[in-house]
Amino acid sequence: MKLAVISTSSNPFALVVSKNGVFKTIPGIPTLTQALQIRMSELKAAIEKDAGEVVTGELVPPVAPETEVWGAGVTYLRSRDARKEESDTPDVYQRVYEADRPELFFKATCRRTVGNGDPIGIRYDSDASVPEPEVAIVVNKFREIIGFSICNDMTARTIEGENPLYLPQAKSYLGSTSLGPDITLSWLAPSAAEMSIHAEIKRGSEIVWQADTALSGLNRTLPDLVDYLFRCQTFPDGVILSTGTGIIPPLEFITKEGDVISITVNGLGVLSNPVVTISADVNEAI
Repeated sequence: MKLAVISTSSNPFALVVSKNGVFKTIPGIPTLTQALQIRMSELKAAIEKDAGEVVTGELVPPVAPETEVWGAGVTYLRSRDARKEESDTPDVYQRVYEADRPELFFKATCRRTVGNGDPIGIRYDSDASVPEPEVAIVVNKFREIIGFSICNDMTARTIEGENPLYLPQAKSYLGSTSLGPDITLSWLAPSAAEMSIHAEIKRGSEIVWQADTALSGLNRTLPDLVDYLFRCQTFPDGVILSTGTGIIPPLEFITKEGDVISITVNGLGVLSNPVVTISADVNEAI
C-alpha cells in the first residue's frame, strides 16, 4: 500500500491510496497538501479505515502545487569525493561534509518536477550533467516523516564545478528533478539499512553506467536533516527533502540526450526517465 498522486477528470492532483494497481480516495483528505497539514497519526487512521472510493486517473509526480522540494548535499563520502574532483575549490566540500550544519538548498517546485516515465532535463549550457540517485523524505508541517520516495537530483556538473556559488543554476531549472513513482508510507517502509539503491543509465540497449549504495551510508540522521531544514522556516503545506546521493558517475562521464536513467530503491520501487536537453527556449524542451 502506497500513497500516490493522480490526475483525474475532477482533480489534477488527487491523493489516493494505491494497492495492487487500484486507486482509492482517502475520505476528507483529497490532496497531498491536506495530508501534510495534519498529524501522521490522523493520516494513518484515515488510510487504515479503507473507506474510500475506487477512482481512475494518470499517475503524476507525488508533489503538490504548494509543496517545495529541497535537497541535501555532500551527505555521503562518495558525494564529497565527487564534488572535490570536479570543483576548482575542493576544500569547500570537505568542510561541508565534516561540519555540524548540513548543506541544504532549494531544489524544485511542482512545475519543475517530473514523474516516472517523464523526460528529465540536462542544461544546454553545461558541458556535463549527471544524475544523483537519492531517497527523498516526505515531511508534514509538524516535522514528521510520513513517507519516502525516489528522487533524481539532476545536476549540471560543470556549472557547479566552476564555482560553488552557481549551485542554484546547476540544481534548479525546468525538468531538473524527477520524483516518484509514489510515496511509501513511513510505517510500512523498510529501515534505512534495508534501503539499497541501484542506479543505471542505458544508451540504447547498452548499460553505460551503473552503481549501488544504500541509505545506511548517509553520514547524517534523517531527524537531524529535518531539524536544520525547519530552522527559521515554516512549511505549512509540508516539504519534500531529497537526502543526498552516495553514487555519482565518474568525472569523465557525460549524460546524453536519449539516455534512460533508472533508479531502484528496495521497498520504494523504480523511477525511470529519458533524458532531454533543456534549450535556451524551454518551450521546445518539456
